[in-house]
Amino acid sequence: MNVLFINGSPRIGGNTDLAIGEMVSVFEENGIECEILRVGNKNIRGCVACGYCFENGKCAFDDCVNEAAEKFSRADGLVIASPVYYGSANGTLVSFLDRLFYSSHFDKTMKVGASVVVARRGGLSSTFDELNKYFTISGMPIASSQYWNSVHGREKGEAEFDEEGMQTMRVLARNMAFLIKSIALGAEAFGLPEKEEHTFTHFIR
Repeated sequence: MNVLFINGSPRIGGNTDLAIGEMVSVFEENGIECEILRVGNKNIRGCVACGYCFENGKCAFDDCVNEAAEKFSRADGLVIASPVYYGSANGTLVSFLDRLFYSSHFDKTMKVGASVVVARRGGLSSTFDELNKYFTISGMPIASSQYWNSVHGREKGEAEFDEEGMQTMRVLARNMAFLIKSIALGAEAFGLPEKEEHTFTHFIR
């Protein structure tokens, strides 16, 4: 079993890294492999709605998005982590996620998702909600913790002093590990939920 981390922070060794690291330690204790992709410091353009992915199964811009899609398809869980900028996720990360989820057509049902947000003070809840929408549109269960998955810190290393935030990361990882293992057992015993053909409606006539 494995979990893919998408780190949206451009700051190497910063507070987002600390939050992720707390989770990785717990996952490894539970026998779950982890891989971290750092995208916040990359040059990633947004989706241009060209439709290339519908015929080719991947994004027309052949960069780390397509690389991540292959890893995501094999993962049992996905953690998206971001610093908060103006009450929102890092813009580079949002461009990455829009293209990743839109262009990858493999079945994401029952892959477990979790979002982690880091800020000096405010904007955590709005960013947390923003990132969770990628999971809920994809049939992915969301792992929860003892509080919203947030950690406070501004300067490098300050997150270590947010004892509640770091504990929230550990609880999140334990709950996510349990959920991943439980879904694997359930899929083996009962199979995945039955699917219907997707009905698309539009709000213009």
